[in-house]
Amino acid sequence: QVQLVESGGGLVQAGGSLRLSCAASGRTFSTYSMGWFRQTPGKEREFVAAMDWGGRSTYYADSVKGRFTISRDNDKNMEYLQMDSLKPEDTAVYYCAASILRLGVPFVRDEYDYWGQGTQVTVSS
Repeated sequence: QVQLVESGGGLVQAGGSLRLSCAASGRTFSTYSMGWFRQTPGKEREFVAAMDWGGRSTYYADSVKGRFTISRDNDKNMEYLQMDSLKPEDTAVYYCAASILRLGVPFVRDEYDYWGQGTQVTVSS
């Protein structure tokens, strides 16, 4: 089992950058595929980015491709989401998630087994 805690959210102007971090507990972090999702009030939680357990493959939602970068540091049990060129429509609560799937890069919400509590990102225009 793994516990996840996000940090790094906040208020930023459009065009700015933020880096989200996700700290994971447990010794088996390196065996999980990791992802980021986001949610706004009244909407479904949507996929943002994911990386496979080996850190070799990534997958991004079209809406963030070229602006966001997912990474991980297995030695530190950390996952990151670097967000550049932020837009007001990126405003949401961002969640990190862990999946036990080790084939491919999971990008469907139901493929994830563990979730953090979320961190708010607000982008002002």
